Amino acid sequence: MCGIVGYIGKRDVAPLLLEGLQRLEYRGYDSAGIVITSPKAAGLKMVKAKGRVRDLEARVPKRFAGTTGIAHTRWATHGAPSDENAHPHLDPENKVAIVHNGIIDNASELRAKLVADGVVFASETDTEVLTHLIARSQAETLEEKVRQALKVIEGTYGIAVMHADFNDRIVVARNGSPVVLGIGEKEMFVASDVAALVAHTRQIVTLDDGEMATLKADDFRTYTTEGSRTTATPTTVEWEAESYDMGGHDTYMHKEISEQADAVDRVLRGRIDDRFSTVHLGGLNLDAREARGIRRVKILGCGTSYHAGMIGAGLIESLARIPADAEPASEFRYRNPVVDPDTLYIAVSQSGETYDVLAAVQELKRKGARVLGVVNVVGSAIAREADGGTYVHAGPEVCVVSTKCFTNTVVAFALLALHLGRIRDLSVSEGKRIIEGLRKLPAQITEILENEAEIKKLAEEYAGAKSMMFIGRVRGYPVALEASLKLKEISYIHAEAYPASELKHGPLALIEPALPTVAIVPDDELLEKNRAALEEIKARSGRILAVAHREQEKADHTIIVPKNENELDPILMGIPLQLFAYHTALAMGRDIDKPRNLAKSVTVE
Repeated sequence: MCGIVGYIGKRDVAPLLLEGLQRLEYRGYDSAGIVITSPKAAGLKMVKAKGRVRDLEARVPKRFAGTTGIAHTRWATHGAPSDENAHPHLDPENKVAIVHNGIIDNASELRAKLVADGVVFASETDTEVLTHLIARSQAETLEEKVRQALKVIEGTYGIAVMHADFNDRIVVARNGSPVVLGIGEKEMFVASDVAALVAHTRQIVTLDDGEMATLKADDFRTYTTEGSRTTATPTTVEWEAESYDMGGHDTYMHKEISEQADAVDRVLRGRIDDRFSTVHLGGLNLDAREARGIRRVKILGCGTSYHAGMIGAGLIESLARIPADAEPASEFRYRNPVVDPDTLYIAVSQSGETYDVLAAVQELKRKGARVLGVVNVVGSAIAREADGGTYVHAGPEVCVVSTKCFTNTVVAFALLALHLGRIRDLSVSEGKRIIEGLRKLPAQITEILENEAEIKKLAEEYAGAKSMMFIGRVRGYPVALEASLKLKEISYIHAEAYPASELKHGPLALIEPALPTVAIVPDDELLEKNRAALEEIKARSGRILAVAHREQEKADHTIIVPKNENELDPILMGIPLQLFAYHTALAMGRDIDKPRNLAKSVTVE
């Protein structure tokens, strides 16, 4: 959620940190701050501001020189957005500065003890508790001061700490919230996301939970919170700084929607095996004998990833004939689930750091389950925790709402379903049919995107609605769920999604001219059933926008989508509705890349 950037080296640090914060703006935030020092400085200098990074930048004095610093964008949890609650937080003597992502669960208890000892707090945040704990420690090194403080807190954190008496270093630590080190030439970086690093270095080290690091200008070392040294080998990030630019588009969302044909081509590239009508997914760490032993598949994700998992479950059932279902990861571990040794669990997350999904993976691993990860970020926590998995290769996704990563995730599930199906009972001819369908996807996506002008007109026509209904049946229902979520996220129009078969069991009571319905109507074995649902809506004077493979007589408007194989149609039918949500929000003047109250990577519970 929040963003961390830090630097130690020879360069003027303030411009570097501000640039890094700008690259993290997509994560969602309400305030920002920066603190700097240098080997010759007498102490720490700090500037904070409620609002955007540009508001912080306007407050930074012209003479604000330093070579070491940490900075932060905050998304409010404890305390409303304000200058006082913005990070970094300093102790009363201006010796210790800290930035923190995550939530300290026992902050109230620790705060009460510190107040009883005479400590005066300057903010309402949980983070300031850590500042005072570190400042009050009698340990001789900064590392030990931080370690002692971390021993008494409960919760999640990604932190970076500076101390005026140890101005040759930055100490960082991770537990449940990402911390990434950037390795440069006689300079070191730290961030919560590689987006803040790739303009300066592509050599990174990702900390594990329970791991700390000390950064100096010419060196770094990693160790556990218990003090044991760990081995950290830098890896090379495949994404470049240009991947995070808008590339001539007005918003990141529009750019990422337009990239989907190339993104799908990338996830398919090198994986199709025409000889055996199957695919290669080398990272699964699952041999044929083990794959045949799977009796059930359970897919876990949150939000858009959950919807992708629903489509994935349908693909696995239809192609591999293995019972499969999807469940919100945020609910899974709280119902004390029965973990079956014959069940394959699949964790889905764009960032690979989504806390609810990561916590579910850790609980499953504790109970001996086999877990695969389907993620977009190489080296992310879920990728490291899982037994194996596959990367979706969507490239960096900056907009808070997911578009191209959703599409690529569903394609990745199609590959996995085909792989499992060919190991089991899917015939060569059926495998060939799915492969031919997969190869058609990039060109068909391009065809859909070329119809943007018409979709924009429709979006502008429906933008006045106060609420909208989305319906779909079987394969179409997860598409309806995802489309309604997209509209809610960026336009703030209330939207609900229902299975089309459930209309007569309650939702029909809502139908009236003021409530438009978006209907997913694929040309498959359920076409007539879907048309019957349109008849029900029309009989009650409801307006209908259909997404279909041919004109629908009962619909007021129809968006035509090219036909693929029945199993793969959901991949295509969601794309025009991404554009529909985008242009609806644009017509309403919304901040599309930074929707209110939301963050890109949800790393708190």
